[in-house]
Amino acid sequence: MRKYEIMVIISPDVDDRQVEPLVSKYLKVITDGKGTVDSTDFWGRRKLAYPINKKSEGTYVVVNVTCEPAVVQEMDRLLTIEEQVMRTKVMRTDAK
Repeated sequence: MRKYEIMVIISPDVDDRQVEPLVSKYLKVITDGKGTVDSTDFWGRRKLAYPINKKSEGTYVVVNVTCEPAVVQEMDRLLTIEEQVMRTKVMRTDAK
């Protein structure tokens, strides 16, 4: 199992109360794949460096997980399909 950091930028059209359930829905992929969610950090709304889909703000969420590569790849695929998610970035934190 490897450690990953996943950053998700969610559309500003999503209400702040709906952000946590939206992220939790996709974290279930990690737990179903016998991985663990180490931490979830909600950064809130921030101004983007450049517009994405004509939007200048986004809600940032950073998640640290431990799982197999195929599981995090599946989660990233599902997040990419989700219309409310503007961008995702997956980084391996245990890489040398």
